[in-house]
Amino acid sequence: MKPIKIHLNIFIFMKKKIFILFALFLVSCIDKPDTKPNNFKIGEFKTILEDKEISSFAKRNDSIQIETYNNRRDTFYIKWVDNFEYILIKKNPKTLLDSTPFHVKITGIKKKSYTFNAYYKGSKFKQKGTSTKIEK
Repeated sequence: MKPIKIHLNIFIFMKKKIFILFALFLVSCIDKPDTKPNNFKIGEFKTILEDKEISSFAKRNDSIQIETYNNRRDTFYIKWVDNFEYILIKKNPKTLLDSTPFHVKITGIKKKSYTFNAYYKGSKFKQKGTSTKIEK
C-alpha cells in the first residue's frame, strides 16, 4: 500500500509544480501598458545625446515631428518602419545633409523613456541617446 501512496504524493507534488510554472509563464507574457513602444509615437519628448549631454525637445504626432535645439526649430516628416524604428526627413532641407534620411532604432524601453541608436542613411556617423516622454 505504501508504494501507491508515495507515487500519488509525487504525482500531486509534480502537478502543483507544473501549475505554478505555467502560471508564472502566463504572467510573464502580459504586456505592461506603460512600456509599449506605441506609447512613444505621439507626444512631447526631451532627448539627451549620450556622448555630448546635449538636449533637444520634440513634439510628435503620427506624421510630423517639430524639434527645438539651441533655440532653433526644425520640422521633420516621421515615418515609422515598425514599432522600434522610424525615419526622420527634414521638411525644408537647406543642405545635402539636411535632405538625408535620419534613421532611429529604439534599443530599449523603460516606463517613460527609450534608448536609441541613430544614423544618417549611407553614413558611418552614429548617435546614441535617450528620449523621455514629458507628461503634462
